Amino acid sequence: MTYTADEVMAVEAARRIGDGAVCFVGIGLPSLAANLARRTHAPNSVLVYESGTIGAKPYELPLSIGDGELAETADAVVTVPEMFAYWLQGGRIDVGFLGAAQIDRHGNLNSTVIGDYDRPAVRLPGGGGAPEIALGVRDVFVMLRHSRRAFVEKLDFTTSLGDRVRVVVTDLGVLEPRDGELALTQLHPGVDPEQACEATGWDLRLASDVRETDPPSDEELCALRSLRTKGDA
Repeated sequence: MTYTADEVMAVEAARRIGDGAVCFVGIGLPSLAANLARRTHAPNSVLVYESGTIGAKPYELPLSIGDGELAETADAVVTVPEMFAYWLQGGRIDVGFLGAAQIDRHGNLNSTVIGDYDRPAVRLPGGGGAPEIALGVRDVFVMLRHSRRAFVEKLDFTTSLGDRVRVVVTDLGVLEPRDGELALTQLHPGVDPEQACEATGWDLRLASDVRETDPPSDEELCALRSLRTKGDA
C-alpha cells in the first residue's frame, strides 16, 4: 500500500506509545497518532485532552478539544484547573504531544510570535498549556513538518523549554537528543540525509546509527485510515 508523509509521521509517533501510557493529546496529527496506538498495539493507553477528558475513546477524531464525544466516551471529566494542578503538575502524565512554529537544536519551542515580540511579523496562537505540558510530563513528543522556517538556529521567542523532548517526528525523519542536542536518528523511506540537513537551520548532527524508518504496515495503514475525522466526506 502507498502512503503519505503525514501517515508515516502518525504511524511512527504511534509506535512510540507504550500500552498503558497516559498521553496528553493535541488535535490533528497527535490525536491521529494517539488514537492509532490505542486501536492497535496500545489498547490500554489513556488519552487525556486539555478540556479535562480522561480516558477519551472517540469513534471519530475530534475537530477540537471541546468536542462533546470526548466527554461522552471518557472515563472521567475534570475541570481544567484540576487537569493541570493534579494530573499534569502531579506527574501523572507519561507522554505529552506538542507542536510549534519553531524549534531549535535543544528542543525549545516557539508558538508565540515570529519576529520582534512587541512588533511581530506574525502573532501566533500562543503557548496555551504548552509551557506547563513541556515541564509536567515525563516525555515530550514533538510532531513538526521539517523546514528551515521551522527548524531554526535561534527562536524568535521561547514559549516552551525542551528539557523533556524525547523525540521529534517530522515528514523527513526522526530527531532525538544526543548530548543535549537534537540529532537525526531515522530517515523515512526515500529521504536522504542531505534533504534533512538542507531543511534544518543549524548544522544538523547525524547519529552514528541513523536507520531507515520501517514503512507503515498494511495493518497500521488500514487502522489509520479508519480513523475518520468529523466532517470528512
